[in-house]
Amino acid sequence: MRELLNDIRGDRGIWGAFLLLAAFSFLPMYSASSNLANVIGTGSTTGFLIKHVLILLLGFILLYYVHKIPYRYFSGSSVFLLPVVFLLLVYTLSKGTTIAGATAARWIEIPIIGVSFQTSTFAGVVLMMYVARYFSRRKDKEFDFKESFWFLWVPVALILMPILPSNFSTTALLFLSVVLLSILVGYPFKFILRIIGMALIALTLFVFVGRSLNAGVRAKTETWKNRIVNFNKPDPDASYQIEKAQMAIATGGILGRGGGKSVQKNFLPQSSSDFIFAIIVEEYGLMGGLAVILLYMWLLFRIWVVAKRAQTVFATLLALGVGFPIIIQAIINMAVATNLLPVTGQTLPLLSSGGTSIWMTFLAIGIVLSVSSAKAETDKNETLNDENPLDVLYEAVD
Repeated sequence: MRELLNDIRGDRGIWGAFLLLAAFSFLPMYSASSNLANVIGTGSTTGFLIKHVLILLLGFILLYYVHKIPYRYFSGSSVFLLPVVFLLLVYTLSKGTTIAGATAARWIEIPIIGVSFQTSTFAGVVLMMYVARYFSRRKDKEFDFKESFWFLWVPVALILMPILPSNFSTTALLFLSVVLLSILVGYPFKFILRIIGMALIALTLFVFVGRSLNAGVRAKTETWKNRIVNFNKPDPDASYQIEKAQMAIATGGILGRGGGKSVQKNFLPQSSSDFIFAIIVEEYGLMGGLAVILLYMWLLFRIWVVAKRAQTVFATLLALGVGFPIIIQAIINMAVATNLLPVTGQTLPLLSSGGTSIWMTFLAIGIVLSVSSAKAETDKNETLNDENPLDVLYEAVD
């Protein structure tokens, strides 16, 4: 065990934040799963807890081995993996399964081990690796819209389009992450506006054409519309989940009801996933909610520190590219629970129940730790001399 601990590399702050989030997740996860066990009748709370423990253990194994991989290998692997995840997404769209009443197919079954795999979460990590590679290889070149359109935005679109019909919120989150990274590297703002305009036109066409040709798309777009309408003009019958989440937060007070004593967990359909933050606040109060927020903010700060200290532009963009979506997803989840955003279906990284989403969070953090643990060596094609990569990006923005 001592040898294993001595072999752990990377930023200690990230390791600490991750371990604290993972350790804390057992308490709200065990409590919130009673909704699935007692109300819906699918398993037992002990069974859900054991499953969560196994998922986290497998996640830490994945994290350990990924953080030992030299970060430069993620550059070339992204080019190989991008068409692979595209095919997986297309397969999921056509042959995927639904879980827990989802309105669209998001998972594929792995027959040998009988595990469901949500391909969009893996596709997101690979996509951000590819985007980091693209921008790093053009750090000394002036951006050309036509060239970037074909080699950046077309691959981005090919990954996002198969995700859109089943998961709009994940599509939007990934698109936002790519745009943020584009802004950081100084990609011309007028080009970004063009891309956003094209994306809006494509989304509009998808909605109008899809509604007329496919009943599943029609049902999905109705769900999107209803969530936005109910957010602006709440209907008590249609905003049931938000109402129960607000009740949970309101009754939490400063210190909360106490671990396992949530009342609203028995009424919230997604108490262990989409609305687990509301259960955390109900049981551990404002102080518990703030502690979770501070852990995510600390994680963001340490990811930024890793990016700032990185040896190459690719390392900097890789850390930011795979790290940012974790924090954005956490913010979206907590904003939904507090009724600051419409319901999206985004889980709270590490704290919500799940398998693939948790493993992909471990994968992303493993990549960040790989960057932070890199030795003082730079790629032959990415030598920066004594310049810091973020300083180069700042100059590009200026």
